[in-house]
Amino acid sequence: MGQKKDLTGSEKSKIVRYLAEGCSSLKTAKLLKRDHRTIKRFIQNSQQGRKKHVEKPRRKITAHELRKVKRAAAKMPLATSLAIFQSCNITGEPKSTRCAILRDMAKVRKAERRPPLNKTHKLKRQDWAKKYLKTDFSKVLWTDEMRVSLDGPDGWARGWIGKGQRAPVPLRRQQGGGGVLVWAGIIKDELVGPFRVEDGVKLNSQSYCQFLEDTFFKQWYRKKSASFKKNMIFMQDNAPSHASKYSTAWLARKGIKEEKLMTWPPCSPDLNPIENLWSIIKCEIYKEGKQYTSLNSVWEAVVAAARNVDGEQIKTLTESMDGRLLSVLAKKGGYIGR
Repeated sequence: MGQKKDLTGSEKSKIVRYLAEGCSSLKTAKLLKRDHRTIKRFIQNSQQGRKKHVEKPRRKITAHELRKVKRAAAKMPLATSLAIFQSCNITGEPKSTRCAILRDMAKVRKAERRPPLNKTHKLKRQDWAKKYLKTDFSKVLWTDEMRVSLDGPDGWARGWIGKGQRAPVPLRRQQGGGGVLVWAGIIKDELVGPFRVEDGVKLNSQSYCQFLEDTFFKQWYRKKSASFKKNMIFMQDNAPSHASKYSTAWLARKGIKEEKLMTWPPCSPDLNPIENLWSIIKCEIYKEGKQYTSLNSVWEAVVAAARNVDGEQIKTLTESMDGRLLSVLAKKGGYIGR
């Protein structure tokens, strides 16, 4: 019987089982038709266990240098270890040493996607939740805008690639491809829109109101019954074009005023269920790293994705509001999960 270099996983399992049954190493070798020395070596290594990893002592920096590094790390959030140490005029340290030193005073994190809430923000979010706690949210129209680009939120995608296959090369542009601004609303189980903002138009108070007149009011709102209009509550966030005196007065002339225009707390995208709709649409139009070559093509993809969102999905989002309000109160105005 020849001596082989490695034991397979199956053979190792059998060795353990044979030894547990009381077989000697010699008998085990004969049963597996392997060299006795190979079996003994495996048993010996198993008994020794893994060697304990001993960290090499790192170069000690002075207390003065340590204070400089700590100040630099505080002043330069998300900077690399090399940039932090270079700003302190500490050179020659390997990356492992730099990271080990920084690990005692900091940790690697990604940039926050949401702004931090201060005390005033949290109080206003709690007051808002208390005010609308008994609201019939099936009567609320939740609105918002979304910008979609040709290349997706990050301009690249990550995913599994089969062995032997090459990852697709993303389209590279000499200049930015731009994007499309989309407005939509959801109420109960109905999707309003989406409507496309004309390319090149910057939404200020005047253009925002004109956009609503040409799309929302003419194409959807005016078709509704008088009783529906009487009970509907219009929600929009605090973007400058939304919350300006001009826009507020214009909506009031349309009959959307006082209790029919929902007040909105600052820094609260997590409370607007239409944000979840945007996520559904973006996942669909950018799946598998999809990119687009024209603004019209990405707009057509948005329309197609919105058409595939059924009423039950929208109803699930709008009916989640009671839970969101309770979560805000439970977290004392803090952000809720989305």
